[in-house]
Amino acid sequence: MDAHQIITCEIPMRWGDMDAYGHINNVQVVRLLEEARIHAFGPPGGTAALGQDPPVPLFSSVAAGVQALVVEHRIKYTATLDYRNLPLKIRVWIANLGAASLDIAYRIHDPHTDRLCVKAQTTLAFVEGGSGSLLRITPEQKRQVAPYIGPSLFP
Repeated sequence: MDAHQIITCEIPMRWGDMDAYGHINNVQVVRLLEEARIHAFGPPGGTAALGQDPPVPLFSSVAAGVQALVVEHRIKYTATLDYRNLPLKIRVWIANLGAASLDIAYRIHDPHTDRLCVKAQTTLAFVEGGSGSLLRITPEQKRQVAPYIGPSLFP
C-alpha cells in the first residue's frame, strides 16, 4: 500500500454472523463494514452516540440535518472468512475524494491467519436531510481526511 495513514478497527464477530458452513455470511459483511466506518469516522450527527471519539470525526461533526448516505457498495470476496472467537481487524482509508462524494476502502483479513478475505469500497454522499440536495465536500472535511487518502481497490 502507499504511504498514507490507515485506520485499523477491531470489530467483534458475532455467533449469529455465521452461516451453515461456519463462514461469516455475506450479508453480515456489509454490517461489519458499517461498524468499521462508524468506528473510523464517527456515528452520524444527531444520533446521541456520546463518548465515542473516532480517529476522524467526519460524520459526527456534520451540521444538523446533514446526512451521509450510502450510494454504492462494491465487495470482492477473495477467501472465505471463517467464524473465529476473535475480533476482526478491518483496515479503512479514503480511496477517492470527489467534489460531492467519497469512497471508503476496506480490507478484512482473517484474524487468525491474516489472509485477505474481503476487499470493499463504499461510496457516500452528503445530503441536506430536509430537501435531499446533494452537498459538496467542505474544505474542513477535505482537511480531516487528507492524511487517509490512499489507493482505490477497484479501478
